[in-house]
Amino acid sequence: MSSVAAASPYALNPQLQPQILQLGAEQCPVLVLDQLLADSSTLLQQARQSQFSDVRSYLYPGVRAALPKAYVLELLQALAPLVRQLYQIPPELKVQAGDCSFSLITKAPAGLKPMQRVPHFDTTDPYVFALLHYLDAGEHGGTGFFRQRSTGIDRVSDANKELYFNSLQQFVDAKGLADGYIQQGNEHFELYQALDYQPNRLLLYPGNLLHSGLVNPATDISAAIPGGRLTANLFIRFS
Repeated sequence: MSSVAAASPYALNPQLQPQILQLGAEQCPVLVLDQLLADSSTLLQQARQSQFSDVRSYLYPGVRAALPKAYVLELLQALAPLVRQLYQIPPELKVQAGDCSFSLITKAPAGLKPMQRVPHFDTTDPYVFALLHYLDAGEHGGTGFFRQRSTGIDRVSDANKELYFNSLQQFVDAKGLADGYIQQGNEHFELYQALDYQPNRLLLYPGNLLHSGLVNPATDISAAIPGGRLTANLFIRFS
């Protein structure tokens, strides 16, 4: 695995040992990189100095700020070859960064919109990947991967998204949605894999996997740094 120059404040840990998990019905690879950066202090300091603002997206229940471009570019350079190999990306497709931001959860459970109370997917495009870099040193909720019990869907595609949404709507019409963040499985969704929050851990997974933050309201809802569930969220697309 390639690394970035040692002089960079975002240099990857030269001792990285990638873990590859096989999740869901398709045994989809999910990459886990512990102690991603050799030194995360610069990135944390930049987060503290950033101006966070409310998110317009209906999915993220919090505030966000722009990530340093140098950090994004170096992650892209370091991880794109591994992603190409791991997910067998066609060689003619070129990689580019999508939305990239620091993120903090700030919305109380009682204020959540319906789609913030269930697992979600980011896109049906199989060549878009989410990178989630845990940054805060505190104890926070991790990330869960879910399966829709009625259909068995755990990865949403153009071919099955209508089935997925129809089944979800039927469930909502019949029984409604529980209040608050989803922290475990429920009658409609099975939590089949939970990955813990660890400072300086990065998760990389296809954006069409059903997933959710396993938000603990007691520890995760805060705009403070340190103190809040601070993450760096990036998307990369091959097109």
